[in-house]
Amino acid sequence: MLKTEQKPITDQLKKAWWKEAVVYQIYWRSFNDTTGNGFGDLEGVIEKLDYLKELGVDVLWLNPFYDSPDVDNGYDISDYYAIMDKAGDFNVFNRLMTEVHARGMKVIMDLVVNHTSDQHPWFQESRSSKNNPKRDWYIWKDGVNGGPPNNWRSYFAPSAWEWEEQTNQYYFHSFAVEQPDLNWENRELREEIYRMMRFWLDKGIDGFRLDVINLLAKQAGFPDAENPYTLDYLGNNPGIHDFLHEMHEEVFKHYDIMTVGEIPFVGPEDGVLYVGEDREELHTLFHFEVADDMPSWDMRRFKEIQKRWYEGLKGCGWNSQFLNNHDHTRQVTRYGNDGKYRVESAKQLGMMIHTLPGIPYVYQGEEIGMTGVRFPSIEDYNDVAMKNKYKEEVDKGRDPEEVFEELLPLSRDNSRTPMHWTAERNAGFTSGTPWIKTNPNYKDINVERALNDSNSVFYFYKTLIELRKNNDVMVYGDFEDLSGQDEHLYIYKRTLHSTTWLIALNHSEEEKECSLLKDYETSFDQLILSNYDNDENKRYKLRPYEARLYSI
Repeated sequence: MLKTEQKPITDQLKKAWWKEAVVYQIYWRSFNDTTGNGFGDLEGVIEKLDYLKELGVDVLWLNPFYDSPDVDNGYDISDYYAIMDKAGDFNVFNRLMTEVHARGMKVIMDLVVNHTSDQHPWFQESRSSKNNPKRDWYIWKDGVNGGPPNNWRSYFAPSAWEWEEQTNQYYFHSFAVEQPDLNWENRELREEIYRMMRFWLDKGIDGFRLDVINLLAKQAGFPDAENPYTLDYLGNNPGIHDFLHEMHEEVFKHYDIMTVGEIPFVGPEDGVLYVGEDREELHTLFHFEVADDMPSWDMRRFKEIQKRWYEGLKGCGWNSQFLNNHDHTRQVTRYGNDGKYRVESAKQLGMMIHTLPGIPYVYQGEEIGMTGVRFPSIEDYNDVAMKNKYKEEVDKGRDPEEVFEELLPLSRDNSRTPMHWTAERNAGFTSGTPWIKTNPNYKDINVERALNDSNSVFYFYKTLIELRKNNDVMVYGDFEDLSGQDEHLYIYKRTLHSTTWLIALNHSEEEKECSLLKDYETSFDQLILSNYDNDENKRYKLRPYEARLYSI
C-alpha cells in the first residue's frame, strides 16, 4: 500500500482520531435479524462485526434503539434509558460495546433531543394539566382565531400544531403528531438531557450523531412564516449556539468523543458557527445542500457546493461527506447509474466521497452497490413522511397514481430495505418475514457474491479505506478543483507537504476526453487506484463513470 512521508500536522489542522475515521452507518432494523421476527437487532450487529472489520471502517453509527412506539422508526423515543425489545437489551448492548472495542472500532449513537414520543412519561405529565411541573418541558400555545397559533408546517404534517382537548391548548411538533418538541428554554429539561447523555457515555459509547440538532431553538414569539413550505424557519434560530455551547461545557468536553450534528438549512457561513474549533460546540456536521437540495445529479452544482464548504471551513472546522443514508435514496440509483454501469458508478461515487475533504460515511449496503427500490403500491411503504404526504395530496382531490409516482424517487424507504447478505431467501437478512420487503435484486447484489469477486465494489471500498488510513493527504490535504465548469468531469488535487494526489472522475455514460491528464502526464508518479483496467489507449480519455487516483 502506498504510504506518503508522514510529517507533523500543523497546529491549524489539529490532528484528531475522529477526523481520520471512516464511519459506517448501521440502520440496525434492516441490517441482520437473529430472532426471526423480521427486524434486525443488536445481536445481528455483533454477528457482522468481523465483516465490518474486514471492510476497514473505524466508527459504527447506530440509528436509535431506545424504547419507542416506533411511529418514526425509533426517532420517537419514549424512554431514553431503555432499549426497545426489537433491538435487544443491556446485556446485548454491553457485549456489543466490548466486541466493537476489542476490534479497535468505535460506536456513536443516534440521539434525538429535539422531540420525544407522545408516549414519553415527560409528555404524559406535561399534557395532564396546565400547572403540571413538566408542562413547560414542551411547547404549548393558545390557538388564534379558532385555529393553530401560526401557519408553520411540520416535516410530516400540514401543521406543526396539534390540539389537545384535555387542556384546550396546542402543542408544537416539528415532525409527526406523535413527536412533540421539547422546550429547550427550560433549564430543568436541559439538565435532564445532559444527565442522560452522560449515562450513555459512561457506558462506553464514543460519541453522538445528534438528530436535527439545530432545531432546538425556536423563533421568539412564533410569528407566521412568509412561506410556510420552506421549513427553514424551524432551524438556526437565536439561542441555538448558546444551547450547544452549554451542551459542550456540561457534557462533551469531559469525554474523548466524536459529535456530529444533523444540521439542515445551512451553508458554510452558518455551518462554521456549529463546528469551528474555537466555538466549542460540535466537531462536525451533516449539511444537506446535496442530499436534500439536489434532487438529481448536477455536476456543476455539486462542485460549487464542495468548493464553498471547503473554503468556508478550511483551517477551522470539519465537514462530512455522504450522498445517501436512511433518509435518502441510495446513491447509485439517485446520483449514479444502477443499470449498465452500476459497478463502475458505485466505485466512482465511492472514490469521490472518500477523496473529497471531510469525513466519509458509508451507509450499509453502499459498499456492495445496493440500489434503491420501487415497490408497486403505497401499501408496501412504511415511511411516515411519504404516507402522510400521500394522504395530504390525495385528500386535495389529486390522482392517487400521480401522487404515488411523484413521491417514489425520494421515499426514505428506498434506502431502508434489508441488507443483502446472500442469495438465499430474504437475502439472508431474516428467517421470518422482513418488516419491509426486500429489494428483488438481492440474488445478484449481495455480500457473499461481493466477497468472492476480487473486482467487486466491496474490495474497491476496502482499498479506499486502507489508503485513507495510510496517507494523511486524504484526510488533511489541501483541496483544489482543476475542472471548473465542466458538466461531466471532476478533476481535483489533494496536497499535503510534498505529497500531491490527483483524482480524475467522469460522471457520465459517455467516454470523455480529458486534456488535464495530458497537462499532468509528466508529473504522474503512479496510478494508485482505478475502477477500470489500465489501458494505454485510453490514457487521456475517461470511460463511462471512470475514476482514477494518481500520485503526482
